[in-house]
Amino acid sequence: MSPTVPGTRKSRRSRPLPDLQLLEAFVAVCDAGSMALAAQHLGLSQSAVSQAVKTLETELGLQLLDREVRPAVTTHAGRVLRERATRLLGQARAMVEQVRATARHEHTQIHLGCVDSFAATVGPRLIRALSGSAQQILMWSGLTPMLNEQLRGRELDFAICTDSAIDDPRIVQRLLFSESWVAVFPKGHAVQALTSARELSALPGGLPLIRYSQRSVTGQQIERFLRHIGVQAPRAYEFDATDPLLSLVASGLGWALSTPLCLWQSRQYLDDVVVIPIPATRLGQRHFFLLSREDEWAGLDEHIARVTRDVIRQDTTAAIRQCMPGLPPDALFCPDEETP
Repeated sequence: MSPTVPGTRKSRRSRPLPDLQLLEAFVAVCDAGSMALAAQHLGLSQSAVSQAVKTLETELGLQLLDREVRPAVTTHAGRVLRERATRLLGQARAMVEQVRATARHEHTQIHLGCVDSFAATVGPRLIRALSGSAQQILMWSGLTPMLNEQLRGRELDFAICTDSAIDDPRIVQRLLFSESWVAVFPKGHAVQALTSARELSALPGGLPLIRYSQRSVTGQQIERFLRHIGVQAPRAYEFDATDPLLSLVASGLGWALSTPLCLWQSRQYLDDVVVIPIPATRLGQRHFFLLSREDEWAGLDEHIARVTRDVIRQDTTAAIRQCMPGLPPDALFCPDEETP
């Protein structure tokens, strides 16, 4: 048996494989015909592209560009490398896309948590639209604080909530859509259209304010809004959900602040109530966010956000306007582009 020469195996491993980013810079220079155009294409500085090519030449121990002529041209080694690197970069990009597609479309199970009003209204249509993204999608509903805790504890993969204030740097938030507060009164109760949100503080007496519970984010947000517009109303009835709240309003026992999505969830009561839009003001909206853990889903989180906005624009908005035709155009607003 031949003796093993000390250090031989180590020396074979010491020559590094070329960095794909260096190869990308070199191919960009070859394709563009100049360092400046390549830098513009890559979004880098010209000096960074020049340094990348020099580093690649050093690592390979070869001259790739003949700089004695202007513009620089590839050497024989450079031409061979350009051809091979172009194929390699194409394969690398295809590999990334295939991995992302596999992660997006072949998840065996996704755990999605949503606040109740979303789960009961947008949820079924979202699940149908996502049916090709996983073999099994489990949707849980609940209040935002509980969903946040389940996301932190990895019981959920994604959470659609009405509050983005989650104290975890690993959690990414995406704004999905927003909806404005509306006032709801018993049918037949004489209430004129509002020209200002502060007019709610001067409504005729006789009807108590029926509230969402302070355990819910919606209840907390409405309380901040009421303080903002100067409404001071004694606490009478409080509920976590819209159904019991709206049933009391429909029975003539009080009035409430709610949202178009919540009212659509409990639309069996809409014939017995009057929905009054509230003019836009600071704190006058409820926002929905998609929360997910950073860099774990290979683009599936962006896919869910995009599909959700499509469902809102193409389906939910039209259904709500049919039930409540008096709502202004911005009562349910979905941004055209993702807002960080």
